[in-house]
Order: sequence, then C-alpha cells, then structure tokens
Amino acid sequence: MWSIGIYAGESPFQLLPHPRVANPVLTAGHVTDVDAEFVADPFMARRNGTWYMFFEVMNRRTQRGEIGLAQSADGLVWSYRQIVLAEPFHLSYPYVFEWAGEHYMIPETLGANAVRLYRAIDFPTHWACVGALFEGTFADPSIFHFEDHWWLFACSTPYRHDTLRLFRAGELSGPWTEHPASPIVEEDKRSARPGGRVLVTDRGVTRFSQVCFPSYGSQVRAFEIRELAGASYSEKEHPHSPVLRGSGDGWNAAGMHHVDPHPLPDGLWLACVDGLSELP
Repeated sequence: MWSIGIYAGESPFQLLPHPRVANPVLTAGHVTDVDAEFVADPFMARRNGTWYMFFEVMNRRTQRGEIGLAQSADGLVWSYRQIVLAEPFHLSYPYVFEWAGEHYMIPETLGANAVRLYRAIDFPTHWACVGALFEGTFADPSIFHFEDHWWLFACSTPYRHDTLRLFRAGELSGPWTEHPASPIVEEDKRSARPGGRVLVTDRGVTRFSQVCFPSYGSQVRAFEIRELAGASYSEKEHPHSPVLRGSGDGWNAAGMHHVDPHPLPDGLWLACVDGLSELP
C-alpha cells in the first residue's frame, strides 16, 4: 500500500509532483530479490553525479523490513538494484548521510533495543554496523550536525507515535546524552514522530514530523527550530506546513508520511516522498 514518488519545488516546503515524473517511481512490484509487500521511508544520497535511494522493503515472507537500493542518473527515472541490508530484526527509515568522506546510515532498529550506526564498507551496496549510539526502543531516529554538535530526534513511543525525544553528542560516536528539555513533544500524535531528513540550511534547522491522527502517516508537518543549545528548546510550525498530505486519489490517496528534500544547483529542490494508496 505504500510506494515512493518524486516531488520538486522552489523550496522544500512547497513541493508538488515533479512534472516529468509518473509517480510512483518505486513500488513493491519493482523489487526483484524478495517478495515485497510495500516500499516506504526513502532517503537519497548523491555521489559523482549519480543519485542513490535507500528505503524500507517489507519482506512478505518474514514480515520484517529490509533496506533496498535504487539508482538514478537524473533523480527522476529510477531502477531498483537490490537489498543492501537485512538483519534478524525489522529495519526501516534508512537515514543516510555523509560525514568526513564516509557514508553512514542510521535505520530504525527497534528489535536491537538500540539506535545503531552503520557505515558503508563499499558504497552503496555493503554496510556494516559500527555500534550502538545509545540503547532503547526509538522509532525513526533522525540525525543532523549543527553548531559543532550532533543532534538526534527519535520517537520513544513507537506504537503510540506521541512522544519525541532529543539527544546530543560532541562526536558522532558519542557519548550521547538526552537534551535537558527532552521530551520536547508529549502526548501529541500530530507532531511527535519524525517524518524525514532534518533540514539544515543557512536559515537554520527544520524538522519534519508525520501526522499520526486520525490515522498513521496522513500528513507531513514542518517545524522551525528556534532554540536548541543549552537547556532550552523551542520551535514554531512553518507557515507552509503541512508540506505533504494525501491527494485523495491514486498512489498517495490516503496519506503521506515522509520527505527527504535536496537542493539542486539551479536553486530548485528535489525530494523523495512516500504515499499510502488506501487505509489498511
């Protein structure tokens, strides 16, 4: 029921289906090496002019998520390649990022009872676990680097989707500690669970959240972070939020819950998104 599309726009907060793309660009039917039930949670990386997309593939046989890979020369036409990461537990939300010349991934790893860091041994197809950043069952961990620190949002109520916690560290490997103002969201299914890459620009930091009311993953909202350092935290919803919602028809009729926007040299933005065709 979930599949993946490509959106574009003049800003990451005003995105529309790309006019030259027939969405969805990736579905369960494109997966060739496992019997896939759906695909979701896409994240992109660009290297040497080639786009790579990592996403959850729900394996119908095991009922566990694995991490799939697709490739594109222009970010518009995508070809599925293979499963690149599977564990004895469920994987999803493969948050891929680059740091100091290396590619890393922090997928959701609830079954490991830890937030785990993976590094590309041979990008983009081979990944190895570096270790656990910290223990606990956290959904959709979303990392970013800002003002000489690492920060990470994660939902600590993965089946209620109503609590968001914030962690920080001086180095990627840690030690990680919880922010004094955390949890920053409590008892709110409309803003707690992360919904894609945290956006860091010269204008500041914006986090995306998925709306899980009245149903899971119906919209994506954007929040501008006003205070982050020290003991305080504050944020304000972006004027153009929600930035994604179900269209009422077709591949994303019932909802959208994820966005990963990337700036292009011409000033436009390209984003991979996911959509739900109908409620389960």
